[in-house]
Amino acid sequence: MSRIGRMPIAIPEGVTITVNNNVVTVKGPKGELTNKFNQHLGFETKDGHFHVTRPNDSIKMRMNHGTARALINDMVNGVTTGFTKTLEIKGVGYRGEMRGNDLVLHVGHSHEDVVHPIDGIAISIKQAFITVTGIDKQKVGQMAAVIRHVRKPECYHGKGIRYQGEVVVLRQPASAKKSAVGAAAPAAK
Repeated sequence: MSRIGRMPIAIPEGVTITVNNNVVTVKGPKGELTNKFNQHLGFETKDGHFHVTRPNDSIKMRMNHGTARALINDMVNGVTTGFTKTLEIKGVGYRGEMRGNDLVLHVGHSHEDVVHPIDGIAISIKQAFITVTGIDKQKVGQMAAVIRHVRKPECYHGKGIRYQGEVVVLRQPASAKKSAVGAAAPAAK
């Protein structure tokens, strides 16, 4: 992680980064994000770039150094472009709809499942695709995981909610395996 930590973070137009003790605040066109980091790390802005420094080369400091740099970079990307995760609903009769800000899912349960968005997260649905957007990468990922958890894709038919592009490896049902083995075995005399 130390190689990642040494890389400078480019500060785009309209983004300001302020440091107060070990709390870093990033403001941009889409909003503001704040995060607290290890008290031993150093932060400085130089020539339009933001740098994270560490006091020594201990393993713990190297880990914190790379993690802090990656998190600050994600904060900068979040306030400029934002983050998006797309999920896909697969299954006969499976569907979703928006009711106000809430996502209502009909995915094979005896009741409808209602998902309330986290603060700062927007959910939208078009046909069978659910889009989760926001400026905080962790919250976007968490919200997408909560939606997927309502009905995870099952391994026999692939029905359920999955991330777009997720590959679900389908298994052959046990009854099909037995019949295939029985048909292939030669008759004994």
